[in-house]
Amino acid sequence: MSNTKINSGRYFENFTLNEVIQHATPRTITSGDSALYIALTGARNPLHCSAPFAHSLGYRTTPVDDLLAFHIAFGKTVPDISVNAVANLGYADVRFSQPIFIGDTLSTSSQVIGLKQNSSGKNGVVWVRSTAINQHQTPVMSWVRWVMVHKHDVNAPAPETVVPELPAFVAANQLHLPDDLTFHPEISHATGGQHYWEDYQVGERINHSAGMTINDSDHSLATRLYQNNARLHFDAHMMAKNPMKQRLVYGGVIISACRALSYEGLENAIGILAINGGTHANPSFAGDTIYTYTEVLDSMPLPTQPQFGALRLRMVGLKNISPNEVPDAKTYNSYHPNVVLDLDYTVLMPRKGK
Repeated sequence: MSNTKINSGRYFENFTLNEVIQHATPRTITSGDSALYIALTGARNPLHCSAPFAHSLGYRTTPVDDLLAFHIAFGKTVPDISVNAVANLGYADVRFSQPIFIGDTLSTSSQVIGLKQNSSGKNGVVWVRSTAINQHQTPVMSWVRWVMVHKHDVNAPAPETVVPELPAFVAANQLHLPDDLTFHPEISHATGGQHYWEDYQVGERINHSAGMTINDSDHSLATRLYQNNARLHFDAHMMAKNPMKQRLVYGGVIISACRALSYEGLENAIGILAINGGTHANPSFAGDTIYTYTEVLDSMPLPTQPQFGALRLRMVGLKNISPNEVPDAKTYNSYHPNVVLDLDYTVLMPRKGK
């Protein structure tokens, strides 16, 4: 008798436009999660590890790192959306609407907003808008992502093609700021940074000098921390039969590594307000050394909080090559083969002398 109790996940033909999927396994975030995240990434933002500093900015305690919360909320969606993925293709319209604290419990749901079968007929692209809420049923973040998913039955009919229109970036008037956010001139004492919102110019590029080698155990442990069970990150036996011949590093590991590496030069970027869009341009594998550089795309004042401004940044992740060796991440619509991440995001930055 065959076992029919195993949930093998959804394939492309199992998705229906506009359906809402309630994802299982709510997750209460603990101090252990935050400590392990620092151990795996080397993240140094004092807002997430210094309670006195967080209090001085108006928070009741240290908020959970934005990306840790995002990866945990994202991980809830994997069993239903991307466990049978070929690849996670991109992100857009990621909004952080409420701070998240130790003890908060996150639950996630997703709505299918787009479907497109690929010309091969073997797979297709699924777009979903996901929303995470806390234990009070308050939305804390939302995002759109699109993922290429295998078909189980190649003869299943193709759905009507619907490709959603997505904003190029989250506008300044749609960025959420903490209600009691407070400026004080000692911010730089905690961050170690001397550069403020006014010091960054549109078009400026910062080549961050540090690199981080992704160990096999590190990326495996990080992905398990987020309860992301996509097979292509864990099943070496399965991936040995794949043209890539080895497990892929989860893209969120690369995002967090690049964010940590970019601390030098962006020390006063207190928090992430939005992720406007992102692409995993090339795969990463255990043993790759990650470097990053940042380009300043826009500088936006925040009328409701004049002591702070927003910087829209482009964070480019590289593998096994320094930023100085890559003048352009993308030329003629083609990425440099060593580019593994192209992320457009917006950060909160204190203004000088305010």
